[in-house]
Amino acid sequence: MLYTLIWSIGIGIVVAAVQGVLWRGGGSFFHYLGPTLLMSTIIGLTMHAGTVLADRLLDGWPRRAPVLPRVLFSMTLMGFSMLFGVGLGSMIWNGVDPFKMLSNRSVLMELLIIAVGVGLLLYLVRSSAERRYERAVAEATRQALISSTERMLAEARLRALQAQIEPHFLYNTLANVLSLIGTRPAQAQHMLERFIDYLRASLAASRSEEATLDSEMRLIAAYLDVLTVRMGERLRYRIELPDELRQFRIAPMLLQPVVENAIAHGLEPKVEGGEIVVSASIDGEHACLRISDTGAGLNEAAPRKPGGGVGLSNLRERLRSLYGAGAKVELLENQPCGMTVRLVLPLNASPTSIPSAP
Repeated sequence: MLYTLIWSIGIGIVVAAVQGVLWRGGGSFFHYLGPTLLMSTIIGLTMHAGTVLADRLLDGWPRRAPVLPRVLFSMTLMGFSMLFGVGLGSMIWNGVDPFKMLSNRSVLMELLIIAVGVGLLLYLVRSSAERRYERAVAEATRQALISSTERMLAEARLRALQAQIEPHFLYNTLANVLSLIGTRPAQAQHMLERFIDYLRASLAASRSEEATLDSEMRLIAAYLDVLTVRMGERLRYRIELPDELRQFRIAPMLLQPVVENAIAHGLEPKVEGGEIVVSASIDGEHACLRISDTGAGLNEAAPRKPGGGVGLSNLRERLRSLYGAGAKVELLENQPCGMTVRLVLPLNASPTSIPSAP
């Protein structure tokens, strides 16, 4: 309706300008402006009402019809609206009998010619707008499909990576439990209990689209408890999670691969081991998650397991597919030793509700 009124007023002003400035028919621009605006508004509203009525009565046929029928429909409706608007407007403004005025053949022909021209112009403008809308919808659909595919691919890679790692973790843990049963049964029982906790949390995470930071931290604690039994005094850890971030929603198993990397490439190569601190804090509109270790750091001479850097690149790819430009990963070197991986995630966004960036 607003669009129609704007168009009607614009056309009325143009017609008044043509009559008053170019044709010099005995009056000024403002002399013609009032009746022209009235007529153009009536014509516009009649067009709008006719379009809506035809759309409802014909079940959307005017919008779905081929080109030629749509042009003819537009011109016919415009012709009727023009005659009705000029006749009614002349009667209201000047008190002219509309039937007497329209019975003048030259006036009638002039109005019909203008109606055909304006009807064709409106058809072209409307068709152009519809094509732009269709192109925008198609582009948005294509971008959504690309983003969804990238996200699914990143998730599939993560699942595949976990599927490769967990059997090794399972075998090593069971071997440790078996070796402890005879000599240190209490430690064996503790290790087995925490391993069951880890498996239960991993299974739940693998079946969900989102997790809370609290559940992710409990999974990490179970994982590190198992490793603490295995590594002994060479591994110490702390988890610092403020209450206001416990229900913060993140992608499941987002932090565990980072902790696993810190163990594999930071602490295990170091003879004396070290400490891992997993912490979270709020920084403005972001949640900052930090995994810090006092391991080998960037010491190139330290022995390393193959695959270093793959976990970090996977993490970056996963965050990009989940949050787009709203999240980032930073790798910082600790002093005197060790590394910190810092994840910055948007606070007011869920990873499943954000359109992924292409």
